[in-house]
Amino acid sequence: MKSVLVIGIGRFGYHLIDQLNRAGDQILAVDSSEERIEPVMDMVTSSLIGDATNPAFVKSLGVANFDVCFVAIGDDFQASLETTSLLKECGAKYVVARASRSVHEKFLLRNGADSVVFPEKQLAEWSAIRYSSAKVVDYLDYPGDYSIFEITVPENWIGKSLSELGIRKNFHLNVLSIKRNNNTILEFPADMVFEKGDTVTLFGADKDIKKNLGINY
Repeated sequence: MKSVLVIGIGRFGYHLIDQLNRAGDQILAVDSSEERIEPVMDMVTSSLIGDATNPAFVKSLGVANFDVCFVAIGDDFQASLETTSLLKECGAKYVVARASRSVHEKFLLRNGADSVVFPEKQLAEWSAIRYSSAKVVDYLDYPGDYSIFEITVPENWIGKSLSELGIRKNFHLNVLSIKRNNNTILEFPADMVFEKGDTVTLFGADKDIKKNLGINY
């Protein structure tokens, strides 16, 4: 369980709080609008209404006590930048800032953000890759030109075992899990044979995934 501060309760902030709450984290929600705070009241540990660009207000939050601070402000970049900077000045351990445009990233990083997220851009990229191929079930970008893909097992894999296919040796891909009949299998013998309806989660370099799985992204 982590202690989390979320500043800015728009659409992104709301869904972020929803997921943090499901994970059992302790959440302080902050926004300048009481109207935006109300929908998350039942999901947070506490909430405050205030101006996060005000140094005195930010200092009063005790930001050094939080494991992570999210700046989820999406409609006012200047406010997002000022808030990010103030959080670091007040001792925040780790600041994640939301950006709507790539050009904003370098400014946020220079002004205290430890990480920058692009909700709309990242969702668009995921959706494009997920739905551009009928075989892709899920996808996760991994740092350093690597990716994790969950795909439906190719037709030419059905009836063949892991050792027979030589996925690691021939394709340079690692099998992380196999899903069969809604059950996820994390430990599997080399002689396990793929069946129709299976999905497999693979990790590897982008170039090997594109070459061996025929997925363009």
